[in-house]
Amino acid sequence: MKPRVWLFDLDNTLHDAAASSFAHFDATMNAYIGQTLQVDAPEADRLRRHYWARYGATLLGLVRHHGVRVDHFVAHTHVFPDLEAQVRGHAHDLAALRRLPGRKVVLTNAGHDYALRVLRVLGLAGAFEQVIGIEQMRVAGSLRPKPDARLLRAVAQRLGVAPTACVLVEDSLANQKTAHAIGMRTVWMQRWLRAGSAHGPEAGHALRRRPAYVCARISTLSQLQRLVR
Repeated sequence: MKPRVWLFDLDNTLHDAAASSFAHFDATMNAYIGQTLQVDAPEADRLRRHYWARYGATLLGLVRHHGVRVDHFVAHTHVFPDLEAQVRGHAHDLAALRRLPGRKVVLTNAGHDYALRVLRVLGLAGAFEQVIGIEQMRVAGSLRPKPDARLLRAVAQRLGVAPTACVLVEDSLANQKTAHAIGMRTVWMQRWLRAGSAHGPEAGHALRRRPAYVCARISTLSQLQRLVR
């Protein structure tokens, strides 16, 4: 691969979000949707799941169909007092990431400040050239979170490279499918995925199989070193 730029997802890629953040975000998003749209709890949960399945990000559905402001949503759903006590990474993975040659960027559909908090807990605050959260995922004035191809092309352009110079390291298959279609290399990080209960578009996929749009399947970040030899 010999990449010039690594694009890393955050949750369930750099840390075990299933053990900390996912349940929290599900609850805070449901509460936000219920209060903002004045719907009951079952309908709030249905809308969260529906927009996430349709768009890859619940927020995008709320923006498009209900006029929700990005900053308002992030401010109310990313309140996480106990985050620092709950974040779990893997020491060998994190050490391997620090040694990995090339430019490194975090690209997450979560909020920017939340991402910075997680990286500080993991000891990775200085390991990345940029941290791009969902607030920075606008293209031509419109919100375009992952897996939107327009976002991925725009990120490469902002970094001054072609998409073919980028490698997207992700737990979510939908994002990898789009990235591969525009020429990026793709790596499916599986350390934190749990067979039968995967959180994301990979749910229901056999973790031991590699879709054609996935260039490599890894269980540790140290395995990325073999891709630059």
